[in-house]
Order: sequence, then C-alpha cells, then structure tokens
Amino acid sequence: MLIVGSGIAGLRAALEIPPELNVVVVSKDDLAQSNSAYAQGGIAGAMDPVDDTSNHAADTMAAGKGLCDEKIVEMVVREAPERIQELIEWGANFDTENGELALTQEGGHSHRRVVHALGDATGKEVMRALIARARGLPNAEFWERTFIIDLLTHDGRCCGAIVWNRGHGKTIIWAKQTILATGGAGQIFRETTNPSIATADGHAVAFRAGAVVRDMEFMQFHPTVLYIAGSSRHLISEAVRGEGAYLRDCTGYRFMGDYSPQFELAPRDEVSHAIAVQMDRTRHPCVYLDLSHVDSKLVRERFPHIGKVCADFGLDITHDLIPVRPGAHYMIGGAVVDPEGRTTVPGLWAAGEVTSSGLHGANRLASNSLLEGLVFGRSSGKGAAQLAAGQPDSFAALPLESDWPRGARDDDELNLLDLRNSLGAEMWRDVGIRRERAGLESAERQVEFWTRYVAAREFADPSGWELQNMLLVSRLMIAGALTRQESRGTHFRRDFPQSDPTQAEHIEIAAV
Repeated sequence: MLIVGSGIAGLRAALEIPPELNVVVVSKDDLAQSNSAYAQGGIAGAMDPVDDTSNHAADTMAAGKGLCDEKIVEMVVREAPERIQELIEWGANFDTENGELALTQEGGHSHRRVVHALGDATGKEVMRALIARARGLPNAEFWERTFIIDLLTHDGRCCGAIVWNRGHGKTIIWAKQTILATGGAGQIFRETTNPSIATADGHAVAFRAGAVVRDMEFMQFHPTVLYIAGSSRHLISEAVRGEGAYLRDCTGYRFMGDYSPQFELAPRDEVSHAIAVQMDRTRHPCVYLDLSHVDSKLVRERFPHIGKVCADFGLDITHDLIPVRPGAHYMIGGAVVDPEGRTTVPGLWAAGEVTSSGLHGANRLASNSLLEGLVFGRSSGKGAAQLAAGQPDSFAALPLESDWPRGARDDDELNLLDLRNSLGAEMWRDVGIRRERAGLESAERQVEFWTRYVAAREFADPSGWELQNMLLVSRLMIAGALTRQESRGTHFRRDFPQSDPTQAEHIEIAAV
C-alpha cells in the first residue's frame, strides 16, 4: 500500500494498516514537515458535559453556509471525542486545567470545545505523538524528501505512483491501494500561512488521474496573519480572539461590531472580509490585534509561540498592538470522497485537506481540520487495507505508456522563481478575498498564457513540477470562481455580493 503525505491524515491512515500488508509512506520533506505540524489552535470536539455533538454539528453547518453534507458532519463530530482520546492514549500531551482537558473557544463555536497543546502549538505536539507511534510500525517504510510526480493508472484504476528523490531519481511504486494525504495549496497565493511545501501537488495529481474535484473556488483566508516587513507570514491563532483579543484599525477603532453581532468571534470568512473592507476604508495595509485588556499571565501561558515570534520584532503581545492581515490558509475544495475516503478513481483514496469530504461546506469551522484528518485518515486507511488484503500479492507488469508530447522543451530558459512569484501576486490580486468577473477573467487569461509554455516542458526536479501543479490548480480555482455567480462562505463576488439559494450546490470539475 502507498500513502502519499505524512501529515495527520497520512499517518493516521498508516496506523490502520495491518501487519500483513506492507506500506510505504512518501513524505515530500522531512516526516515532521506538514501543514498539520504548524496548526496552532487545536482540535474541536464536544468534550465538556455542558456541550454535545449536536451543538458542534450545528456550528459546523452554520459556518458552512448551506454546502455541508449533514451526514458527514454528524459522522465527524460524533467521532471527535474518541479520536481525541485516542491521541491521548498514544502519548499526546494536551493542556489541562485542574486535571481536566483545557478547552478554548474559537470563532463560530458556541461552546469552549477546542483542545490544545503547548499553549498554541497543538499541531507540533500531535504530530510528535503520531510520528513516534508510526515509526514503531513493523510493516511501514518512510520515504522522506520524496516528491510525487504523478499517479499511475491503468484502465481507469490507480495502480500506484511515480516519485522522485535526489538519491534514487524517478521510482515507480506499484501499489494495491493508494491514499492521497498531501495537504493544501496555500503557496498559490502571495500571502499565506502555509509552509513552502503546500503547492497543491495532491489536487493536481488526483485531477490528472481522472478524479472529480469540487468546491475549488473555496480557499479559506485566515483573518489574522502577522504582517511585518521582513517577517515570514506567521499565523496568529484564532484562539487569540477566542481568549478576548479585539481587532482595531489603524485609528484604534474596534470595528468588528460594524460587521457582525458576534464581533471578533464571527466565522473566519466574515472576519477576513471585514478586515479587507476596513483596510480599504482606512487605506492602511493591515489591522491590529489588541490583547492589552486581557490578563497578561494568561496571554503568556496560552500563547508562548506567538509571543516569541512577536518578541523577535520588538512586540510584547501583552500590551503592544499586533499588526495582522488575512492570508490564504486552508483549501476547502479538493478530490471528492465518500464517507470512507474513496475518490471517484478505483484504487485511489484520499484524506484531509486534499479532499472535498462535505464537512466544511463553503467555509471551514475553526479547528475542524485536524479532526477531519483524524477521522478520514482512519476510515481511508481501514477501507483501503480491507480491499488490499483481498488483492493478489503479485500481478503482471503493466505497460508504461504516456501521451506526453515528444520533443518537449527543457526548463533551461525559465526563471521559475519569477514565474512562481508572479502567479502568487496574480492570484492574490484577482482571486483573493474579494473577486469580480473582470479580475477573474484577467487572471484566467494570464494563468492560461503561463500554462501554455510551462505545462509542456520537461522539468528535472520538484521546482518545475510544483509550478506546473500550481498553475493547473489555479485554473481550477478560477473556473470555480467564475462559475459561482454569488457570494457564499469564503467566496465573495463584488459583482454578486449576495448568496443565491438556487446556487446552494457544489461545483464539480472533471478532466476531459
């Protein structure tokens, strides 16, 4: 069996593979490098006696703005307490208060139900525990710093993948069943919280293999990303507002009350849009988080990582204003999967951010992403293993055929960094938080122009393949955004600012 990706979804899937099956886990970077490891806020689950799963489900559905799959939502939130307890049994050390799990509240949640670790470094602790457990699997190999070039298909079925690393070059992995858990696509945008590895590779290889994708117009922009010249774009967790931080504009005005009765605890799509509008009104490049009125001891204990990052730039988060603006954060759209994690391609499963499972709808509720990775990682690993166990241990070698054009040009003449930066700027400008037809059509023309001379080239390492993947997925995002002529969740059209009940349905795209 083959698992592509070593974040929370990929490793949770690996833990479901029984000893009689061999599994290869391919990691693009070191095993510890994934979007999951950078998650700050936590994992949502109804762990408090005054809360229950029906509340969690209702909050998820409300955030999703009419596009959540109710059965999927109910399945995921019902499993949440069990999956969290499982992590504890495997050694994850979540923060506690008086011997009980410490719970915080984030935007869109009606109760305090988010478990966290190391204050504001939940992903780091959860991944430490999962990596340690996965390393102990006797039947697993971990191929680190290995890039997936493409999936292998035969007669419409996924049969494995072709991968590359510097030590062995291109390698074919024949697999009975393949699970994609490749994470997100934030690097397509100039402003993002995602690490450099989040280049939409899984979305691209799934689409090229024939998988149906949907909801590609829904990229979630996190409202609060540290905005300091010279700094990488560090995430400032939702939990900062959950613990009482105010959002102020450059004049000191607390503005969220003008946009939502929930103030700073409105869902992410509403807060990001409000910040974008306020930045336009004040002609200022950012807004500010204010924690000066919150108990300084609580702030230091709850947000040690954020405090250290800000201190490196001379800011004390207990009394200084923190400059923030939105950034691309979480890709809601992806390969369509069923409740077990099957894609539309036989032999290919998927879990986590590379999918469209029906959980998030048009806008993800805070701290539901790690939960989704756990639930679908488990179900896809279990389901794929059951099928693989029934397949023969050997099969005839399949023919290697490709429709790749002969005489494709190499990449010697291209400045890939310049192209990547240009793509990020274009997508941020015209396919960002606020969109309209003219800008989307301009982006469509520009991305298709770049694609014409990039897609047909033969590259020798991941920098070129990443760019090809990002261009493809950008085209899919733009196509979805042009098709959805309304505003819903993370997708806001200035020329169609209202939601249209007749468009409360998914937009699916399939390769032809």
